[in-house]
Amino acid sequence: MKSTQQIGVIKQTQVKNSLIDMGLIVAAAVLFSAAFPNPVNHNGFGFLGFVALLPLPLLVRRASWRVIAPYGFVYGFLTYSLFNYWLLNFHPLAIFIVPLIYAVYFTALFPALKLADRAFPRYGFLVQLCFWLAYEYLRTQFFLGYPYGILGYSQFLVSPLVRVSGLFGIWGVSALVVYPSLYLGRAFFSGLEQPHKRIAALLRGQPIPGFVYLGVMSVALLYGVVSSVDYSNARHVRAALVQQNVDPWDGGLQAYRASLNASLRQSSAALAEDPDIDIVIWSETSFVPAIDYHTRYREHQESYELVRELRRFLEQQDVPFVIGNGDGRMVRNEQGALVREDYNAALVFDDGEFIDVYHKIHLVPFTEHFPFRNAFPWIHRLLVENDTTFWQAGAEYTVFEAAGMSFSTPICFEDSFGYLSRNFVNAGAEVIVNLTNDSWAHSVPSAMQHMAMAVFRAGETRRSVVRGTNGGMTSVIDPNGRIKALYPAFVEGYLIADVPVYTERDTLYLRIGDAVAVILTIVAFGLLVLCAIRTALDKSQAND
Repeated sequence: MKSTQQIGVIKQTQVKNSLIDMGLIVAAAVLFSAAFPNPVNHNGFGFLGFVALLPLPLLVRRASWRVIAPYGFVYGFLTYSLFNYWLLNFHPLAIFIVPLIYAVYFTALFPALKLADRAFPRYGFLVQLCFWLAYEYLRTQFFLGYPYGILGYSQFLVSPLVRVSGLFGIWGVSALVVYPSLYLGRAFFSGLEQPHKRIAALLRGQPIPGFVYLGVMSVALLYGVVSSVDYSNARHVRAALVQQNVDPWDGGLQAYRASLNASLRQSSAALAEDPDIDIVIWSETSFVPAIDYHTRYREHQESYELVRELRRFLEQQDVPFVIGNGDGRMVRNEQGALVREDYNAALVFDDGEFIDVYHKIHLVPFTEHFPFRNAFPWIHRLLVENDTTFWQAGAEYTVFEAAGMSFSTPICFEDSFGYLSRNFVNAGAEVIVNLTNDSWAHSVPSAMQHMAMAVFRAGETRRSVVRGTNGGMTSVIDPNGRIKALYPAFVEGYLIADVPVYTERDTLYLRIGDAVAVILTIVAFGLLVLCAIRTALDKSQAND
């Protein structure tokens, strides 16, 4: 029987170990969040991306099977509460729901990381890398798809790495960023004392994976440098990007009017300043009343008056306008009754005439659509009571023809999904024109995190990316993934910039898309099964 003194020592040790574990979780959460745009540095400390996961291998090795899943829950919740803190400005529930979703993800991922470490004590970090990349890919899929926080995006200012995404998409860049944390993390496996000696011991005992990484990174950077395209001889389109700095969803018709007035005022000022402007671009839902619907049905006189004023303005213009708007349609439901369907849309007008429309394909979960109304009626009711606007999903990859170029208009966070821009370019788009409304966040880091992902769409496709936002970050990104022009956030005004229309080079990513990520995910599931088998066999042999 253990003495009281022995029990006290055991409890002290347990408390000490728990505090160390919590310290590792907090350190990992802070490193991860700091690698991306944040309140301290709006560009983020990108170099921290390479060590953002460094505390996790030690945590996984130290923690028992009893606590590893709860530790994953705490890490996921804390990390995304820090990283996406600005969700609080959208709705108090948002800052709870998103971290909770990631807490659940990491509750599953942490045991898998431990399983890899247990089954492959020497090269488990390679298996863990595969698991992590599979997690990053899977969490962008299906209804809850959410790309914020893929570690590769922390390198949006490193142009050679941005261009590496032209090979395997963001997943190849993320692999380069994640690897050092998992590899060097082995240096801390046996404790926290004298970590510099442990790193040296790791490099002496297992140098090949380190040298292989340095070689791969060197080749990747070299590719990023030499794959830079020369677009100096490409044709250019002069665009005016209007930033009205009004969230039109905040305040009903009064806000709609304020947004329209700002958009008309800044458009007129830009056209007066520069007569060589080829196209004017407004942001997502810069004009809220559905132009076509209210023209046809005129159910609300005040909304129609706003539509009529806008149409009169457009009829006086001799350049195309791209306008973020809702698009309402009357359709017959299964019972034969006429019902209204609404789409988050981008409309193009030329010489005052409507040209074409794009309906947003990838909708934001919870805030734009919720397909589980019958399964979770209480969630649907809660969303409706909080004034959620549900949209129908579009199905066509629309390519507009205007101002002497072909372009497509992913809306809002659609520019954070590589597959969408790839499909637009493969459908014929020469330029990607993103329309975004991030004003609700009231946060420059939020807008910067969004733009950071858009930078990689240029790297993946070698096409220019134009971002028309109502509050930030209004910008032009060249085909090399460099931010060519950037307008200050949360300021009413306009940005006039020449947009390169470059189409001379296609990338491997345009041909294969996310195939490498899919293969890695399949391999990860196979490795998960193998890890479970090896661990079970080792346990069986130990019992014998």
